[in-house]
Amino acid sequence: MHNSRRLRKYAVTGLCAAAGFVTMAFCAPGQGHAATEQSLELIDFGKDYIGTPYKIGGSSTASAFDCSSFTQFVFKSDGIKLPRTSTAQAKVGTKVDKGSLSVGDLVFFKTNGRSISHVGIYAGNNQMLHSSSSKGVVLTSMNTSYWQKSYVTARRVKL
Repeated sequence: MHNSRRLRKYAVTGLCAAAGFVTMAFCAPGQGHAATEQSLELIDFGKDYIGTPYKIGGSSTASAFDCSSFTQFVFKSDGIKLPRTSTAQAKVGTKVDKGSLSVGDLVFFKTNGRSISHVGIYAGNNQMLHSSSSKGVVLTSMNTSYWQKSYVTARRVKL
């Protein structure tokens, strides 16, 4: 068990370094940011809860989540306190352009047609980790027409 954690840490560090080199080599200045070891660990922690059921108004316990209680729970594991609702979470941290998303950024959507009503955590490669009302915690492509038309903004919370 202890050795597998050590190997996982080395793998995360290697991935982080590789992402940094790729970003420096291929991204224009101001576009994209390399994932950090901390942001990759945040995503790994969140992925441990894939399959956890959705529950509207879910608390930030590991038994069931709504979208904002899931992000609150995951960030709390890293000592970061987020507000309870997606609307309130959209005011935390600094605004990030969609073209500059980095692993660990909060991504916000207008799924009710009126205002911010959904939040997920950007996981890289145009994917987000979130609690879906139909499937619970999942990793989802943000490239679908549904998520593209619903996208509102993103925020970077200092990890």
